[in-house]
Amino acid sequence: QVQLVESGGGLVQPGGSLRLSCVASGIIFGIYDMAWYRQAPGKERELVAAITRSSITNYVDSVKGRFTIARTIAENTVYLQMNSLKPEDTAVYYCNGRHPVSRAQYWGQGTQVTVSS
Repeated sequence: QVQLVESGGGLVQPGGSLRLSCVASGIIFGIYDMAWYRQAPGKERELVAAITRSSITNYVDSVKGRFTIARTIAENTVYLQMNSLKPEDTAVYYCNGRHPVSRAQYWGQGTQVTVSS
């Protein structure tokens, strides 16, 4: 059974930082491309950051220079370090894992991030 379990969300003031974690089980983590998506109320889910099995990263323009995605193979974990948070970063953040060949993908349950004073 595949599970992606996120943690680390919460309430933070503008300019603050949070680190999201996603622990994967039931997959060979090292061969999966991993990503973080987010969905704000009334908006479509969008890709925030992605990291390939070769640790190549990409980011949506709105978070470049503020967010960093990283993965630790030994811990089956992908992280999203979020700095200089803005109110517009408020959303539910979802972890995603996708097999690079079959394209089968899995989602976590989501973790709420709220940026507000």
